[in-house]
Amino acid sequence: MSWEAKRTVNPRFIFLHIKVCESEFSVNDFLAAIYLIFFAVIAGGSFALMFQNLRTSQEKVFSPGSRRPGRTHPEAPQPGEELLYVDFSRERLEQIYQQTP
Repeated sequence: MSWEAKRTVNPRFIFLHIKVCESEFSVNDFLAAIYLIFFAVIAGGSFALMFQNLRTSQEKVFSPGSRRPGRTHPEAPQPGEELLYVDFSRERLEQIYQQTP
């Protein structure tokens, strides 16, 4: 691989060309290839990071013993305490509707 300076029509600008296997690639082609390589690396890294975060959070949620015994709410019912229960099933509502005068 050799680097050669080649003057174009305008002598103020010098463009570098890379000769590989008797074919010429301009610097723009080289930079485009570098850009695509870096783009693929960043896209792959972001996908790997997202995948690992999803897998880790899923393991935390579904692993046995992940629920640590925390504090209970101050107004939480104590064991054996009766709770107010309202049945909104269709049959129960129909019975209540028929009982009202």
